[in-house]
Amino acid sequence: MEVSFYDLSNKSIPSELLQRTESDLSFFSEKVTPIIEAVRTGGDAALIDFAKKFDKVAVDSFSVKAQESEFKAAFERLDPEVIETIRYSVENVRAFHQAQKPEEMWLKEMKPGAFAGDRHVPIEAVACYVPRGKGSFPSVLIMTAVPAIVAGVPKPIVITPPGPDGTVDDATLVAARLVGIEQVYKCGGAQGVAAVAFGTESVPKCLKIVGPGSPWVVAAKQQLTHLLDPGIPAGPSESIILADETADGRLAALDLLIESEHGPDSSAYLVTNSKPVAEKAISALADYWQQITPQRAEFSQAVLCGHHGGVVLTDNFDKAIEFVNQYAPEHLEILAKEPMATMPRIINAGEILLGSYTPISIGNFVLGPNAVLPTNAKAKTCGPLSVFDYMKRISVGYVTQSGYAELAKNANRFAHYEGFPGHALAVSELRDELLKGEHDG
Repeated sequence: MEVSFYDLSNKSIPSELLQRTESDLSFFSEKVTPIIEAVRTGGDAALIDFAKKFDKVAVDSFSVKAQESEFKAAFERLDPEVIETIRYSVENVRAFHQAQKPEEMWLKEMKPGAFAGDRHVPIEAVACYVPRGKGSFPSVLIMTAVPAIVAGVPKPIVITPPGPDGTVDDATLVAARLVGIEQVYKCGGAQGVAAVAFGTESVPKCLKIVGPGSPWVVAAKQQLTHLLDPGIPAGPSESIILADETADGRLAALDLLIESEHGPDSSAYLVTNSKPVAEKAISALADYWQQITPQRAEFSQAVLCGHHGGVVLTDNFDKAIEFVNQYAPEHLEILAKEPMATMPRIINAGEILLGSYTPISIGNFVLGPNAVLPTNAKAKTCGPLSVFDYMKRISVGYVTQSGYAELAKNANRFAHYEGFPGHALAVSELRDELLKGEHDG
């Protein structure tokens, strides 16, 4: 297979290069509607049917909720070194989000005797979605659940598709317990989203769902926004490796594998102003594909040799940066002589990883910042999953007797100008008389 190559020398950036697989969800939207309705009316029974149909669960006795015995068995089976790596990741991700967490409340004196501020309160019930279709992802559980725990969410849960044996991946169960999650439910896809939107006999109704998922998950979230906050748009994986003429094309190719191996619905580009870098990257990929598993190589080839990935060559580095900002990638890795100097010119990206020692793999698993990032160009308007996504902000105001008069006078003028006599009356002389009576009493 040939790597897709786009020479944009003396050409404008074609709009088709900016498209993702999730851009058109019409097919999925039609298909998820009956799934959602089945879960709404059938509850757990529908979840069990869909587990057998979509997840190929081949056991007769299937519990939607992961049992304590399953957690215990996961700890016993999992390699101790893997457990230690999960613990290492949890520590770093927790430290990052604890540093990110806002103070519970702040008040500032706006005028003498008049105070205003914010109070941060955790959302009561949040579902963390952990995909499984093309692998198992304990790292996603860590990224979604740690900030929930740090934020103080009273009822955090995890939903994830079951394997054919009706169980959850061992590492995912271990990660859940190391993070502090007690409840894990075996339901993924559109049916999992519906389960937390409506609630079932086993799965509690939640107010919000966070985490990446397939177009099926994205489409279900869109249909259920009236019941469930869908969180940041996190669809199929996407990345750009931005490389100048000083970069090693072989290194750029190596890092192209990272997101492209997630699945054929991913997107991954090397964008460079250097033809030698582009050529070295293309020639290196064939050898790299031989060094990973056939399935992952097939996924990567589908992306890098298809319509949503490959190598983009530009006239100059300015145009390469322009491509990045138009694309607004989920992951951006900068391989340049001075990556720190390049960073301020990037205005649209879910995350920016700087230099040859910061591959996307490190960001995805262990560095600390959240790796659940906006996809489908939504990085133009929103950022990574954070502790703030698990909290709501409540404005607080407090005016003392000494500060009241000046604010009331100005509020009264606004009310009269905008035509609200009730507003005006509430800050008129009538209030002064009532307050005087209150103090006299």
